[in-house]
Amino acid sequence: MAAFERILVTGGAGFVGGHLCAALAAAYPQATRAVLLRPGERGGHPAFEPTAADLVDEPAIDALIARFRPDLVVHLAGQASLAQALNAAETTWRVNFHGAFALGAAIARHAPEGVMLFASSATVYGASFRDGVLTEEAPLRPLDVYSRSKAAAENALADLLAPAGRLIVARPVNHSGPGQRSRHFALASFAAQIAAIEAGSTPPRLKVGDLSKARDFLDVRDVVDAYMRLIDKARDLPERRAIFNIASGEAHSIASLLDRLRARSKADFEVECDAARLRPETDIASVACDATKLADATGWRPRHTIDDMLQALLDDARAEPPQ
Repeated sequence: MAAFERILVTGGAGFVGGHLCAALAAAYPQATRAVLLRPGERGGHPAFEPTAADLVDEPAIDALIARFRPDLVVHLAGQASLAQALNAAETTWRVNFHGAFALGAAIARHAPEGVMLFASSATVYGASFRDGVLTEEAPLRPLDVYSRSKAAAENALADLLAPAGRLIVARPVNHSGPGQRSRHFALASFAAQIAAIEAGSTPPRLKVGDLSKARDFLDVRDVVDAYMRLIDKARDLPERRAIFNIASGEAHSIASLLDRLRARSKADFEVECDAARLRPETDIASVACDATKLADATGWRPRHTIDDMLQALLDDARAEPPQ
């Protein structure tokens, strides 16, 4: 396993961050570990020292990196919800692009030999998904503010980081599972609504968007396993900037995933289309990526099934206090 002594995680209080911080603490028990939180934000893993700074506050980020001098930075922070991004373009660009820019510039100045793993997104391929299942060689043709800001951040980091450093760009497909509770994500929203219907706190009507779209989904635990494997191999990767899809290679219709959740529901319900949940016309019908490069480099394979992911998501929703 690669040796890291000073680890910084941004977005560590989020859905993926909680899982990743636990994995990093177990893998690197002797390392000094810190998690970047927004001012006033709570959370983070107890094995990580919380430090507060606004990601788009360049002087604050520069001072943090100068003081901490991490040899591993995992950059998870950003506007994670496409639905929110579409209604907040300026904020999305500030966080996803300017935040990554500030962090990358600070790393280049103060921790030039460090490793950075940037959690980008498979959405950067955009219109290329019309050609089928995509490898990392597919052209980037982003279609919305979220994916454009992520693609721009990838390019900025590639230019900013010092020649002695390493940049790993991870492009995960949609991921869900235990701990995802935000209703801005389709599966988490379905699970939360089903749990509320079961508890009798809401009428038996489940609101949905377009169920015809098909998406490649992974369990968050498999995505974190991929991140950890890439971190372990970081020093041995042949490219200074290494790009990896994290995906199953198979798209599932949202309708079929809802059917699987319905089969697990303890209550009957009707399904109602909510116009506010529909995406723009540019939305792609099917999204799936090929992760052969990741498997060849690290031996990674998904270990959790779609049904594992859905059951964990529903169990979490049921455990939440009724809204």
